[in-house]
Parts: sequence; structure tokens; C-alpha cells
Amino acid sequence: MTTRDGHPADEAAGSPAYDEPDLLRDQFRQLLRYRWLIALGVVLGLLGGGWLGLRGADSYAATTEITVRPLPTDSSGESTSAGEISMGSERRTASSSVVAERAARTLDTRAEPARLLDDLQVTNPPETRMLRFAYTAHSPGAAARGADAFAHAYLDNREKDAADRVADMVDRYEKQRAPLTKERDRLAEEIASSGKEGALDGTLSAHSSVVSRIAEINGRISDLRAEDTTPGRVVTEAAEPTAPSGPGLPLMLGLGAAVGVGLGLLAAWVRLVFDPAVRTPGDVVRALHAPVLGTLPRRRRRGRRQERRSLLADGRLAEEYRSVAFRLAYDETFARRRRVLVVSPRGGIATALAASVNLSASFAEMGREVLLLEADLRTPSLTERLRQADGIQPGWARAPGHGTIGWPAGHRIPIDAGESGVFDLVPGYRVSKVSRALTSSAVTQLIGHADERDGVLLVLAPAVLSYADAIALIDRVDCVLIVCDPREVRRDDLARVRELVAGAGGSVLGALLHGEGAGPAAPRGGAAPPPSSPARRTHAGPRETELTRQGVALRVTGR
Repeated sequence: MTTRDGHPADEAAGSPAYDEPDLLRDQFRQLLRYRWLIALGVVLGLLGGGWLGLRGADSYAATTEITVRPLPTDSSGESTSAGEISMGSERRTASSSVVAERAARTLDTRAEPARLLDDLQVTNPPETRMLRFAYTAHSPGAAARGADAFAHAYLDNREKDAADRVADMVDRYEKQRAPLTKERDRLAEEIASSGKEGALDGTLSAHSSVVSRIAEINGRISDLRAEDTTPGRVVTEAAEPTAPSGPGLPLMLGLGAAVGVGLGLLAAWVRLVFDPAVRTPGDVVRALHAPVLGTLPRRRRRGRRQERRSLLADGRLAEEYRSVAFRLAYDETFARRRRVLVVSPRGGIATALAASVNLSASFAEMGREVLLLEADLRTPSLTERLRQADGIQPGWARAPGHGTIGWPAGHRIPIDAGESGVFDLVPGYRVSKVSRALTSSAVTQLIGHADERDGVLLVLAPAVLSYADAIALIDRVDCVLIVCDPREVRRDDLARVRELVAGAGGSVLGALLHGEGAGPAAPRGGAAPPPSSPARRTHAGPRETELTRQGVALRVTGR
């Protein structure tokens, strides 16, 4: 037997080995289940892109370029060699608060210098002595004025710095020259008043040395005053931009949508990782270590009168039940005992109840003698929702088997399944001690009698994780069919069901998946729904048609 997706059953019973493309496709389909997260990410991305696009629509950038000329002295006052300049230091100086204050005075603005620096960008093209001032403002004129103001402020600051360095050096040399000038004058007076020839020679030598030192200092002062302190020159004046500097609203919306899709997929992936619910048939296979035997098609929501329909399915839903029955019939594990326990993991059993009835009808159509045992002794309802086959006596399960506490009862009810034929029902009744009734010898004899007659036994029990009723029957029924909605059951629940079934000595044949609207409507307030035509019946009898038209509820009583 193979699973619904084509994998062998023995492979699905273990951990299935998916090819990488199949696994990626499965994960992508799971991510698409959280479309609202992806849509939310796209909306947020579009809003962010639109805001940035609109903000950049009224932003204009103007650029001024200048060349930087080396200064004659460095910050320590020492003379620099020709061509020596640090463009990294100059770029940092151009972005300093001192230059920003000069530019603010030039622009005559009330904005803080630090705020002006936020709109300025100074760059140095590689392998050049150029600085590029790019200024952003809300109007073309303001952008051009800002770029020019910062460029000229930088040049003025650099020129003032150079002039201050020259003046400082000149002041130092003048301070060195002052004592030498006094010494020179003193020696000159001494030479004029001296009359000894030997003493005059020494004075003349000292006077000559002082005069030479003074001349050297005067030369340095002259050189410093003659130095060109031009800091640089403007190469390109800022022109008023004709278009905004932003990338544009359409581009920003596209980028925002792309980023939003990425964020949405990331959020969906995180949600998927921490989501305990089963989302795909693959998750069910991995949790149960058993194949998915079928997936019931969803029914469209109809009126309340049409929802209160017969348990017997028709159309696509009936064909899916037939497909599951055929898969079970050719399963080696099922063929040995032909017993199936139909249960749901937790919650209500409305869909499990419909599955047990329709699988019984499908096996009856295959020519098998079928017995449906309603082991739901808490809320039994099958006798109120199924039609007894008129004029047909119970078959192979007719032997009496009264339980010690009233269940199972001694009568069996033949159920008319339309064109599929007839199957027998052992209805459930409310009892005071459910556990004793389920483990009684009468139930064991009934199950064994069904096995002897080469028939098919289907047992309907409450949810495995809600009550222990199903666990009490596993050692005699052996095979378990799980009926669940993959969107409402948790992976931990399925793993727990598998452990309980294996611990009780049974095996999980597979899972039957359903979605909202796939199962029948449960009766409300204990009232039985009006019967409709049975599954796969094309021509209803006169009595049936009349009863259906009048909406009379048939209650089947035991014989």
C-alpha cells in the first residue's frame, strides 16, 4: 500500500526521506499558510518605502569641489616639505564644528552648527588633493548656498590658521632677535670706546657673530612673511540642482515591497518554527510514523437545514471514503485481523463517526460482511441518525451477547446504505460504568465472532486523549485509524497517540485528514436530524421520498 503522496507505506511508517526539492516545496507551502504575516510585511515595507520616497522627494543636494594646497608650516610651526599634506586630516577638519560655525555665520541661519553638519558630507576622491562638499537641503538654492558656504568656510579657516602660524613664528623669531640686537649695540659701543688693539679684535669678532645671527633671523622672518598662505581654491562652484536627490517614490516603493516580502517570510518562518500545530500531511506522517490514507474534500457551507444531513456521504466525499476502504483492504496488517478502531486524537468525534459509517458502507459495497460497533457509551447517536433496512434480518452478528451491565445489547440493527448494501450496527447506550462495559467478556466474544465469520469490524470510540475508552479496546481490535483535522491537532498529540497505541499492543494503520466542513453537522440539543437519501442511491423509494419531503426523523428501535 502506498501513501497519498505516492510513498510506500513501509517508508511512511518510519521517518520519510524527502528529496531536497520536495522538502523545500513543502516548507514553502507551509510558509504560504501564514499569508497574513507576509501581507503585513509587504504593507509595512510599502509604508516605509513611501515615507522614505516622500521624504527624499523634497531633498536637493549640491556639490562644491576645492583643491587643497600645502601650507608652509605645520601645526608645530616647522616648515613642511613641498607637496606634503594629509587629506584624511583635512577631511576631518572640513567636518569640524569650527568650520560649521563659520558656515552658519555665512548662511545667517538660526540652525545649530551640529544640525548643519547632519546635512553635510565631505569626501576625498582617491589619489587627489580635492575635497568634495555635498550639502542637502529642502530647496535647490539652499543646497547650493550651503555647499558653497562650507567650502569657503573651510578655506577661510585654513587660511586664518596658516596666517596665525606664520605670525606666531615671526613673533618667535623677533623674540630671539631682540636680545641679539641689544648685544650688537653693546658691542658696537664697546668697539667705539676701546683703544687697545688686542681687545678690539675680540670685540669685533663677537660683534660680527651677533650681526650674522641677526641677519639669519631677519632672513627667516622675511621668508615667512613672503610665504604664500593660500589654502586652496574652488574648482567647481555649487549649482542649483534641477531634480531631487532621493531615488524616487516608485523605486522606494519597489524596494520597500521587496524588503517587506523578506520580513514577512522571516516572520512566517519564525511563526512556523514555534507553531505546535500540524499543518501538512507530511507533518502527520512524521508524527504518526504511518501514511496518510486520504484527505476528505471540504464541503461548502450551506444552510442549517442542509447541514443537518445524513451521515452517508455522496459525490467526491463518498469516493474518497471508497478509496480509503480499498487501501485498507489491501493492507497486510489489516488483512490479518480485519478490525479497525476509528478514533480522533482529542475533542469531538463527529468526523470520526461519519468516517466509521461511510467506511462500513464502502466495505459492504465490496461484498464484505460488516459490523459497526458503536463503543461511544457517553454520547451515542447512531441509532437516531441511520435508517434501518426494512424487511432485512440481521446477518452474521445476530447471535445474542447481553452484557452484564446492559451493553452490548442482544439485538443488532441492519443499516440500509443505499446502493452500497447493508451493514450491521451494534449501537451504543449510556451505561453507568463505561470501563467495565468496554472490557467485558461480551465485547470480547462479539469481536471474536466477527473475526470468525471473515467479516470486517469497525469500532467507533471517543477521542484517544480525552478518554481511555479507545485504549481499552486496542488489545482486541489491534488496528487504529486516526481521523483528524491537521490544522487543529498538535504534533505532540499525534506522537502521544502513537505511543499509547503502541504501548497497548496495537498499530496505527494511517490517518484520514479532514478540514472544516468535511464532516457532518452534529445534532443540536439531542434532536435527531432529518434523514436524507443514502449515499450512492440514485432512485429513492416512494416511502423514503415521502418521509424525506416531510422531514420526519426516523428513530430505529431494537428488535
